[in-house]
Amino acid sequence: MNANPDSLPPLIREMRQDDVPCVVALEREAYDFPWTIGIFRDCLLAGYLSLVVEHRRALRAYAIMSVAAGEAHLLNLCVALDSRRAGYGRLLLETLVGHATRAGAERIHLEVRPSNEAALALYQAHGFERIGLRRRYYRARMGNEDAILLARTLGRPR
Repeated sequence: MNANPDSLPPLIREMRQDDVPCVVALEREAYDFPWTIGIFRDCLLAGYLSLVVEHRRALRAYAIMSVAAGEAHLLNLCVALDSRRAGYGRLLLETLVGHATRAGAERIHLEVRPSNEAALALYQAHGFERIGLRRRYYRARMGNEDAILLARTLGRPR
């Protein structure tokens, strides 16, 4: 007997080229200045860890992270607007931290907008600490917005 797909837990899997149009649609819905389809394709071609969360027959979230020289850099993590606060971001972040640790990274870092309070809360709840500020890093409707630099040493308890 087959299980009802709607009752199955979320599936985290590697992003495929055929996922990119859906990922781009989620990106455009979430951000005023989204990544282009070319950026996502380039990340896949470069071999960056690119994951999606699939649940109830839809992509709910995605993330892209590079790992090199003992460091991981979380480049993008996004949850669909209609799927926020359902645990997909937390699940994806925990998976990324595990991948980075297994890949030998000693630290994971990222940039986040100060205005993205939900993301800041998620990262801080998972042991990320503020290490700096990049002035005028992000495009914004009224010019540019700073980026808060966050990092977490891997292997250290939260």
